[in-house]
Amino acid sequence: MARTEIDLLIKGGQVVTALSGSAPVRGGDMQKLEIIEEGWVACAAGQITAVGPAEEVREQVELTNETMVIGAAGKVITPGLIDPHTHLVFGGSREDEFYLRARGADYMEIMEAGGGILSSVRATRAASLEELVSAGTDRLRWMLEQGVTTVECKSGYGLDLDTELKQLEAVRILKDAQPVELVSTYLGAHAWPPEYAEDRDGYVDFVINTVLPKIREEGLAEFVDVFTEKGVFSVEQSRRIFNKAKELGFALRVHADEMHTLGGAELAAELGMASADHLLMVSEEGIQALAESGVIPILLPGTAFSLRKPYAPARKMLDAGLPLALATDFNPGSCPITSLALVMSLACLYMAMTPEEVLNAVTINAAYSLGRSERIGSLEAGKQADIVIFQVDDYRKIPYYIGTNLVETVIKTGKVVVSR
Repeated sequence: MARTEIDLLIKGGQVVTALSGSAPVRGGDMQKLEIIEEGWVACAAGQITAVGPAEEVREQVELTNETMVIGAAGKVITPGLIDPHTHLVFGGSREDEFYLRARGADYMEIMEAGGGILSSVRATRAASLEELVSAGTDRLRWMLEQGVTTVECKSGYGLDLDTELKQLEAVRILKDAQPVELVSTYLGAHAWPPEYAEDRDGYVDFVINTVLPKIREEGLAEFVDVFTEKGVFSVEQSRRIFNKAKELGFALRVHADEMHTLGGAELAAELGMASADHLLMVSEEGIQALAESGVIPILLPGTAFSLRKPYAPARKMLDAGLPLALATDFNPGSCPITSLALVMSLACLYMAMTPEEVLNAVTINAAYSLGRSERIGSLEAGKQADIVIFQVDDYRKIPYYIGTNLVETVIKTGKVVVSR
């Protein structure tokens, strides 16, 4: 058998990955991982060429004088982590609200008083494109250093045409300016802008007739999202926006059943969305609707933690056979958390998920929710060489050491981009 020349070999660590394939992992199967003790991962030209025990990989590959060899004995090797729900690009910050919540203020009360999202809208409208790119660069570096190699980025802090385009343009610039792979989502239906405070259906019309066609024309977003919530966008208003987005060729995501049981999960199932996110208050009917669909539920325990809200019923969803993903929901208000590892710990502690389930949730299932599971999300031949090496000898220690950055090396498309 002809051997493949490789340019990168990682050897000797505990290789931990989802079982092979690109389909999401559901229900009880989320307890399963492929674990190779003292495994090797070989890469060439940005792709994985072989994964397995040393003797198997050795027979398939050829080292050259240019091959980089990384010894990983006593360490854990995983796919690059994937964060499928963030609000990465925004102006300003909201540390004042952090202290208000510490004193007992409710998130929705702050929002109704003109703070919350509208505070970030004012700051983002005032920020220049260069300022948004600079701030986004810093935040992506924080994420990358913690093992995240792919990030979904939402707009939604402009609520007008120019600023929403500015946010999405910042994401487009960031895609080429740093190593993390970015996925763009338009979230103009994030709150009611002051200009439309007395004409909410008029804003929905504006989003449908003006903003969505412009974003499609400019190619600035892959997904469309709506904050479907009591006091924000109703199920019917959301459906109108999503139907237009679908007509224009966008894929769909939704903020669903976060503060109230409103039927966002059922809407996601009805429209065949890529994901339904939050789901703290999802109903039994909503869980059943998701179970009968191809929608990925994305749970955001960092938000429940930050807002001191009940956590999403992860075990009920797993018992119903759902394929769960996890994300940070990094944003300036309700969840200023950039650590996906911390989110994994919270999921174990407060949603009774196992280390196996959380690793599947931040790799293959997160990749599937973004339409990228054929390329990323697991360690197997033919997939992109997005790899993380952790400074522990057992994968279960990743969520166990709460709040500790255990990442030693991050590799994106076969290139070492973090070495600590």
